[in-house]
Formats: sequence, C-alpha cells, structure tokens
Amino acid sequence: MRAIFSVVSLMVVLAVVGVLVKKQLNAPPLATASLERPGQLDAILTPPVAAMDSSPQATSQQMQQQIRQSIENSMQQARPMPDDE
Repeated sequence: MRAIFSVVSLMVVLAVVGVLVKKQLNAPPLATASLERPGQLDAILTPPVAAMDSSPQATSQQMQQQIRQSIENSMQQARPMPDDE
C-alpha cells in the first residue's frame, strides 16, 4: 500500500513538473539585452572635466549626487508590463 502511494505521488509530481516545463518552453522569449551602454551610465562613469581639477571629496560628492539623480530618474520611469494571456 505504501509503495503504491509513493508511485502515485511520484507520478503526480512528474505530471506537475511536465506541465510547468511545457508552459515555460512555450513562453515568448524575453527582450534581448543591448550590448551598448545607456547614456546615463556614461554620465555616471565619466567624471566631468571640471571635477578632475577639484578635490577628491568634491568629486566624490558630485558622483554621489549623479548616482542619486540617476536612481531617482529610473525609479520614476514606468516598468513595461508583461502581456498576460
């Protein structure tokens, strides 16, 4: 009796996994990532020319401000919603 219950449970689990795999394989592919860096990233990674002449503390604070602004801008942008079928 215990062996029969174990086999039936195993079959149920395999059926559930099979359905999930089939569903995942039929899902539309995700958008491919671009190999180019976004413009915002260039602005963050490249310090301004004026910052090179200033003190390290001022440069650090300016970079922190740029990162903070970039994060705030990205938080304001709406995320694309997935298409539910």
